[in-house]
Amino acid sequence: MNLNISDKEYKEILEQIESEDSPVGIDAGKTHVLILQKLMRLEQRLEALEMRFFEEEE
Repeated sequence: MNLNISDKEYKEILEQIESEDSPVGIDAGKTHVLILQKLMRLEQRLEALEMRFFEEEE
C-alpha cells in the first residue's frame, strides 16, 4: 500500500486538521468528520459503479 503523498497535499490536509488547543496537535473531531466525509464519497462512487455494473449484466 502506497501512502506517500506530496508535501503540498500533506500541508493542505494538516492546515485543515491542526489545532493549537489540542495536546496532540490536531482537532480530532474535525479529523473524524473529514475521514467520514471521504468514506461517504467513496461509498457513493462504489454504489454508482455497482449500479452500472449490474445494469450492463442485464
